[in-house]
Amino acid sequence: MTGSPGRGPLLLGVRHHGPGSARAVRAALEAARPGAVLIEGPPEADTLIPLAADEGMRPPVALLAHAVDEPGRSSFWPLAEFSPEWVALRWSLEHGVPARFIDLPAAHTLAWDRASGDAGPPGPEGAGSGPGERPGPEGPGSGPGERPGEQGASDPGSGEAVRIDPLAVLAGAAGYDDPERWWEDVVEHRGPDGADPLAPFTALEEAMTALREEYGTAGHRRDLVREAYMRLQVRASVREFGPRVAVVCGAWHVPALRHRAAVAADRTLLKGLPKVKTDMTWVPWTHRRLSRAGGYGAGIDSPGWYAHLFTVPDRPVERWLTKVAGLLREEDRTVSPAHVIEAVRLADTLAALRGRPLPGLSETTDAVRAVMCEGSDVPLALVRDRLVVGDVLGEVPSSAPAVPLQRDLARIQKRLRLKPEPQERELELDLRQDTDAGRSRLLHRLCLLGIGWGGPAVSRGSTGTFRETWRLCWEPELAVRVAEAGVWGTTVLAAATARAEADAVAARSLADVTALAERCLLAELPDALPVVMRALADRAALDADVGHLAQALPALVRSLRYGDVRGTDTRALAEVAAGLAERVFVGLPPACTALDAEAAEEMRRHVDAMHTAVGLLAEGAAAADGGISGRWRAVLRTLADRDTVVGVVRGRAVRLLLDDGELTPDGAARLMGLALSPGAAPADAAAWIEGFVGGGVGGGLLLVHDERLFGLVDAWLTAVPGEAFTGVLPLLRRTFSAYEPGVRRTLGELIRRGPKARGVVGAVGGGGPGFASGLDARRANQAVPVVRLLLGLADPCDGAPEVRVGGGRGGTRGSGPEGCVGEGRGRAAAAGREGADSSGSGGVGGSNSGGADSSGSGGVGGVDLVGATW
Repeated sequence: MTGSPGRGPLLLGVRHHGPGSARAVRAALEAARPGAVLIEGPPEADTLIPLAADEGMRPPVALLAHAVDEPGRSSFWPLAEFSPEWVALRWSLEHGVPARFIDLPAAHTLAWDRASGDAGPPGPEGAGSGPGERPGPEGPGSGPGERPGEQGASDPGSGEAVRIDPLAVLAGAAGYDDPERWWEDVVEHRGPDGADPLAPFTALEEAMTALREEYGTAGHRRDLVREAYMRLQVRASVREFGPRVAVVCGAWHVPALRHRAAVAADRTLLKGLPKVKTDMTWVPWTHRRLSRAGGYGAGIDSPGWYAHLFTVPDRPVERWLTKVAGLLREEDRTVSPAHVIEAVRLADTLAALRGRPLPGLSETTDAVRAVMCEGSDVPLALVRDRLVVGDVLGEVPSSAPAVPLQRDLARIQKRLRLKPEPQERELELDLRQDTDAGRSRLLHRLCLLGIGWGGPAVSRGSTGTFRETWRLCWEPELAVRVAEAGVWGTTVLAAATARAEADAVAARSLADVTALAERCLLAELPDALPVVMRALADRAALDADVGHLAQALPALVRSLRYGDVRGTDTRALAEVAAGLAERVFVGLPPACTALDAEAAEEMRRHVDAMHTAVGLLAEGAAAADGGISGRWRAVLRTLADRDTVVGVVRGRAVRLLLDDGELTPDGAARLMGLALSPGAAPADAAAWIEGFVGGGVGGGLLLVHDERLFGLVDAWLTAVPGEAFTGVLPLLRRTFSAYEPGVRRTLGELIRRGPKARGVVGAVGGGGPGFASGLDARRANQAVPVVRLLLGLADPCDGAPEVRVGGGRGGTRGSGPEGCVGEGRGRAAAAGREGADSSGSGGVGGSNSGGADSSGSGGVGGVDLVGATW
């Protein structure tokens, strides 16, 4: 009986991760003072219970069970500070009362999954099942760790819906459409009954009994097995400790544990269960992983809010809104104490209007949105992410059982001062510093082992090879990845070396091996490099596909850079890279013929990557003879001149030669004219244009600043026949849509002005913004003081710095305090109006009206302020 411990075991049905249930369990245990506490959980964890009292143990934490021969097959039993099971554990340790776990052993649960392909250990859901879950590819509780239908039916009238969420049925019977709001009103806001601390459990047992009489077990055989095992464990504990035994379990199971089933019937249900050898330990957990949004089947919507309700001594609404205000102020939002006061008043008013005993999360959220967020959901999303859910990461003591690899990783993390944190953060590393270099090696080794603590990110600062940026986020399931990686070695270095050697042997393509060689250099695995290099040489010798060789070379050449900062010997890599480059040089021109559009685009990317790789290779020892760059340029000339090469590759080759100064603008214009001649097919010409001015940075600016190339493209495009234009339009759209908006706007303005107005500075007629035919003197006057300030020049009215102004070839000159800019005031302007020898103008925007020898004009580009040309 729940209410009277004298008539049998004290059954305390709870809701997992419910602060109200946790407070009620503590009060019931204090009142009943049982001789033993039995808790729903895997019995293999009994030896780990004393660690719950360790000073280094800080929830949220989880019990992790994994198969010894297959560490990836694992289950978690998460516990938060406000979990009733955790409260029961701590109470038993504080009072010296024996505590036992009584759920189905993890050895059966994990083996059952493997044997039957069932959906993993039953995770807790609502007030129902036990707190086990298995991490899947999308996070805990997903994939194989989720029971069939766990996220499914919502019809509260079906047995399956009751199995999923019995609280929804109870809430619906009470007239609530939200189970969480019903639970808050009935349990969280009411608090334990001072007269009878067992009253909440009696009421909850009656409700669950009625539900199970109506809906049974919803067809889940595993629940019957689990409950049979728990009944046997309760009987054994009663014989050992007497009838004063307390059982803390999901409320859904209480009617089944109350049922007096025959011992033989329970043993029959357990007969023949598969079994596997397991290990178990404590691992850190996070509030985010307790959330339903994280994929946890028994999760709650607001673990941060529940932790707040459980830990604050009084005035939970006021303290919560104060915490929200502090967060928003940290994010530079204007929130004052008056906002907090008004938000508290509004939350109380909303609770009264809605008939609730106290403001809940919905009322406080509405108050925060209206008062502190000014009706915006953007800052409210931050409050939900950082406070309602939260990123609290638990801790476990170093004395907890762990695989040797985990212990080595913990030692390295401590030595490098690299603490695991649940919040995603960026870490900037300077590889010239010993500590940062060690951090880089550790992170790269973990990536090789498949332990995704972090990944490389784009550096916002220096782009030198001595800089690295990582984006880190520690997830609880990484403990499973560490256990899995333990099969490769007992230390991070040994495990990463063994894994790299195995990957080199199993690699399927040359690009895979070269990428692995790069990762070995980054991770500094000298013992693995010989194996990887042998595999690389063997693959390179056998692979005749130019595309594969071109794809492999860039990663190999990038690896050569690491010898400078990391002190790695890369001579063997340099020899292989040089050999690969020569093979690509020979095979590339024939490989660029007779390609379809997709293959041609891929080959264009290979050409770009090869160009970058050759540039790096030419700087190293591999090109000491100085000939590799010349041979690559010869290949590019062959690609540019050969008509059988696909257009996109020919255009790209011309562009690369032009950018490197190996081809004059006249030569590029000649090749473009040939490619865009009337005899060329429109599709081939459009592909040539895409290769020349698309797929990279600066293509649009090249057209903006080179009028001849722009005119060739314009003339060709206007001459494309109507029936062919539809075919080339996708290529052209793809090319020009990649330009920046400013470049597209400039090109559009040049087209609008027409060919006659292009390049004519003094053309009559205005253009769009920024394209006026003349100089705007007023705007120029506004800019000059700022330029003078940046250059450290004196005010023109106070001193007389020399000013030379002129956009023409001769450049105009005046001296003395010319005053300002634009209208030709002062002696410089006067000098510009005197005779034939005058060459001055009045500054930026001034015009020269002098005699025949005067050759300057007041263009912006010709201003020289004390030797500084603007």
